[in-house]
Amino acid sequence: MDWQTPEDSFPTDFITDAQLRALIGRPPISGGWRDGDPVGERRFAAIGELTTEAGATLPNVRIAYETFGELNDRRDNAILVFHALTGDSHLVGPAGPGHPTDGWWAEIVGPGKPLDTDRYCVIAPNVLGGCQGSTGPGSLDPAGREWGGRFPYLTIRDQAAAAARFADQLGVERFAAVVGGSMGGMHALEWAIAQPGRAERLAVIAAPPVTTADQIGLNLVQLEAIRSDPFYRGGNYYDAPDGVGPHHGLATARRLALLNYRSNTELDDRFGRAWQSAVSPLGDGGRFAVESYLDFHGNKFTRRFDANSYVTLVQAMNSHDVGRGRGGVRAALSTLELPTLVLGIPSDRLFTIEGQDEIALHTPGSLDGDRATRIDSPFGHDSFLIEAGLVGAQLNRLLAV
Repeated sequence: MDWQTPEDSFPTDFITDAQLRALIGRPPISGGWRDGDPVGERRFAAIGELTTEAGATLPNVRIAYETFGELNDRRDNAILVFHALTGDSHLVGPAGPGHPTDGWWAEIVGPGKPLDTDRYCVIAPNVLGGCQGSTGPGSLDPAGREWGGRFPYLTIRDQAAAAARFADQLGVERFAAVVGGSMGGMHALEWAIAQPGRAERLAVIAAPPVTTADQIGLNLVQLEAIRSDPFYRGGNYYDAPDGVGPHHGLATARRLALLNYRSNTELDDRFGRAWQSAVSPLGDGGRFAVESYLDFHGNKFTRRFDANSYVTLVQAMNSHDVGRGRGGVRAALSTLELPTLVLGIPSDRLFTIEGQDEIALHTPGSLDGDRATRIDSPFGHDSFLIEAGLVGAQLNRLLAV
């Protein structure tokens, strides 16, 4: 579900003074990319007007994207990568102007890597409703002001439809593979079902066929953390000065999410009951190491993401149900006869392995039959971002079919 920077993703038991100094100063009113910011490596595609499933109209929709590798003359060597909840188009490359963090899948995408850019053109769009260049709540409406709380409700299907329009603009009719993890896996599933014949292969990584009641409940707590922040103002906060936006609510939502991205055993092994400093947390004002970790990364998150986009994307994830209007999950998945990697993580407590097993069971093209392919890792849901060797080996398998 999440995209993490290297310092989020690998074991560092204690927050350093240097990391804390990075948070000095007021956070921006929105951590998302906004018009006038450095473009960085982004490109933009205009896909015109889009009508959502709920009947709302978004005019002049724009999709931000990056490409890695060259599209051949036949335009048949493209791989489409959908990102997770707080990800973006920056798969590879350093942090710099326009890109607050390093690329999030640099060990998977590149020359000689599993998504080999000497052979393929890897294309990564920022999802509709996101905050890194695509049309979203922080974008300007036709009157020249931010959409804010007026931005329409989106579904995963709306976002997959926008991606299809984006592919049309690029002139790519059929992808060599469509790949997505977590929320991106939802988009990959929707693409394959709603756009039959437009993918030769499919990879669904750590994603469910439907968002369950348990997952919706966890999402609700995150959404209410943001909505109850007095500075959220119903989503209309962009005219406030830096430092007085819904930062506390967004940081709290991030803390809650992080707890579900790792396994309980990994957090226990990593932090235990260690203290952050020599000061006791038992009534003396000190901090447990895990508290400092969550606080630091929650506050850091406010400097690279937008609260409204977080609400929009989490609500879209709640809409996810591949069987809705299609005769149920089994009927929808039974149409997927293309080679499909369904990759699950037994230690994942967010999107549990049972969901991936259900996808595999009903997908005729599943590489390993009626049981999802497994990667053994203690890192829980985030394993698909951390275990590059294990994930890459499975992607190589898929691309060899």
